[in-house]
Amino acid sequence: MQVNRAWLGLVVLALPTLLVAMDMTALLLALPRLSADLGAGNVQQLWISDSYGFMVAGMVITMGTLGDRIGRRRLLMIGAAAFAVLSVVAAFAAGPLMLIIARALLGVAGATLAPSTLALITNMFRDERQRGQAIAIWATCQFTGGALGPVLAGFLLQYFWWGSVFLVAVPAMALLLLAGPVLLPEFRSDQAGQLDSVSVGLSLAAVLLMVYGIKQLTLQSASAVPAVALVVGAAVGYLFVRRQLRLQTPLLDLRLLRNRPFTAVIVALVFAGIAMAGTGLLVTQYLQSVLGFSPVASAVLFAPMGLGVAVGTMTAPALARRMKQTTAIAGGLAGSVLGSLLLAGVDGASALPLVMTGITVLALGTGPLFALGTGLVVGSVPPQRAGSAASMSETGNYFGGSLGFALLGVVAAVVYRSRMDGTSDSLAGAVAASRHLPAGQGAQLLHTAREAFTASLHVTGVVAAVIFAGLAVLILTMRPATRTTQAALPDYEVTHS
Repeated sequence: MQVNRAWLGLVVLALPTLLVAMDMTALLLALPRLSADLGAGNVQQLWISDSYGFMVAGMVITMGTLGDRIGRRRLLMIGAAAFAVLSVVAAFAAGPLMLIIARALLGVAGATLAPSTLALITNMFRDERQRGQAIAIWATCQFTGGALGPVLAGFLLQYFWWGSVFLVAVPAMALLLLAGPVLLPEFRSDQAGQLDSVSVGLSLAAVLLMVYGIKQLTLQSASAVPAVALVVGAAVGYLFVRRQLRLQTPLLDLRLLRNRPFTAVIVALVFAGIAMAGTGLLVTQYLQSVLGFSPVASAVLFAPMGLGVAVGTMTAPALARRMKQTTAIAGGLAGSVLGSLLLAGVDGASALPLVMTGITVLALGTGPLFALGTGLVVGSVPPQRAGSAASMSETGNYFGGSLGFALLGVVAAVVYRSRMDGTSDSLAGAVAASRHLPAGQGAQLLHTAREAFTASLHVTGVVAAVIFAGLAVLILTMRPATRTTQAALPDYEVTHS
């Protein structure tokens, strides 16, 4: 009965995992439509797309500590209720600022969901093999949601207004609120420390200042403000690190980074997220603005990227039974190098087959990292630190994904502008401008802009290949993960009511 209860609980935990992933990727296709309807500028579009992910990254450690104190199931329920309400607010936003604020608050709510689901899984499944299978299923749901998000968004945008992409989360969160108290046990740690509000403020300030600096550098290269923001953000980050090392119960336990396998996987999760998010951003725009596919068709064509990761995560446990986990992860990343290089060769009549093959191979190769790597992170620390480790894993995942939009978006924008000799800032801008030009001039502008954007995709593919190759070497050089044992098991308060 306990095993059945645990697996039924896993099904319930898959709901927020699936929906949060869908919420992030669905916006990629909805962004052009909602930007036009709300009159959002370039900077506002960046904040609409990125504020959610960066708030998750900035708050997930805080929420992991809070969950240890008040109970992980309770925090999950609070986050689910807030996510449902804020999804309605986002769907009916009256302007760009309102949507940016709603997205940021959705990120705070999403930050409660991510560590709670993974921490509950690690507590519900004490058998190492079952825990590995459960984490693989959890990761598969995460990336299946990423694949279904654009497909669902494309369908909704074909028949409804852009706000419908946010409303999808509401019934699923309602179901979680009804089933969670029945199927999920409550876990809280008696060893959880006080929530340090100063550390919370420092972490948020550091993340947001540095994100602001990165974004503004892409648009205001001559201004000193972005550079100042980056310097101040780095200084605040330094103060945050010093405070964590001095506190007896820190918000972010940086001592975990002394564990080499733990650190290697966290670094890999961050940089793999950067490479995947950056290529995903470029490919979705390429399908729509260069190859001319509709949102629905683009969503279907882009789905293999998310499905590739899902297949990779589901097959990872089987690979781990036949070879070392580090070998399986590194081998998958080598495949991601090949997929990235295929994107670097996209052009002409073979463009679409190369794009689809490239994103599929790239995504398939990352599956073992996301499934087995998460297990290595949890397995590298004592059981009582599993919640903190899960939070750090999720931080790396979300922060890497959000950072990928900014950093590789910067690289793509620089390549595009250099190819356009400063006559156009973006492909979307060139498409809009071509409509107000004579037919011949408009066609020429579109041709040049599309070639410039294709060059951006090539460079992004090469950068992603370099990142994946470096991560494969990093994973191969780390020592096998071993769980630190202690005389006593963690002192958890467990309730099933």
